[in-house]
Amino acid sequence: MTGKTFQVAIDGPVAAGKGTVSRLLADRLKLLYVDTGAMYRVVAYLGLQHKIDLDQEDLLLPLVQQTQITLRNPVGPEIDGRLTTVLVDDQDVSWAIRTEKVSQGASKVAVHPKIREELVKKQQQIADQQNVVMEGRDITFKVLPNADLKIYLTANNTVRAKRRHFDLLTKGVDVEFNEVYQDLIQRDERDINRAIDPLQQVKDAWVIDTSDLSIPQVVSLITAKARMLMKSKKFKNKR
Repeated sequence: MTGKTFQVAIDGPVAAGKGTVSRLLADRLKLLYVDTGAMYRVVAYLGLQHKIDLDQEDLLLPLVQQTQITLRNPVGPEIDGRLTTVLVDDQDVSWAIRTEKVSQGASKVAVHPKIREELVKKQQQIADQQNVVMEGRDITFKVLPNADLKIYLTANNTVRAKRRHFDLLTKGVDVEFNEVYQDLIQRDERDINRAIDPLQQVKDAWVIDTSDLSIPQVVSLITAKARMLMKSKKFKNKR
């Protein structure tokens, strides 16, 4: 268990439903939703903006160290379909980091150990100050190993690829399902086999297969468990 704040840590592969589930869960529990993947997208975005090869960790690191990355729940006009508001030095890049090019870049920069170390520190600082629902690929074992509730969301490959394909089509990206499927498999391989903090299921994580569950069903399941833990902890809301 954590100390002053309440922490829900959620890991899982791409398109398992982590983002939507975590956002709705945070709303229901009145916690801050932290999409750590967005932070890696920011690194890729910065690299692309500065025309830096994303394999050049030593050139990317100073950018990360000098940049203020702020995540917050959307308010007012920001409630436009986004899951989270992402600010880079006070500039709203919430949609700019959601392009497919940035998405591919995020997967590349995530293998750099110095980049990961820097972002993990930023993520831990957020969770030390506010009650959070934090999701990503290394939250349960690396970022928040003492989280009050650890969850691993997953789903079968076909279901995840269909979700990803639908998401891209709704954004106006013309792409074939097979291309999305192959990309998903490749991203899984990179996440699971990377040398630094590979995607994994920790023993004390609650594994939820979302293949045959709706988003509301998953959110309700986790909400009930989280509220029980909150009640026993009697924490004070620090959203």
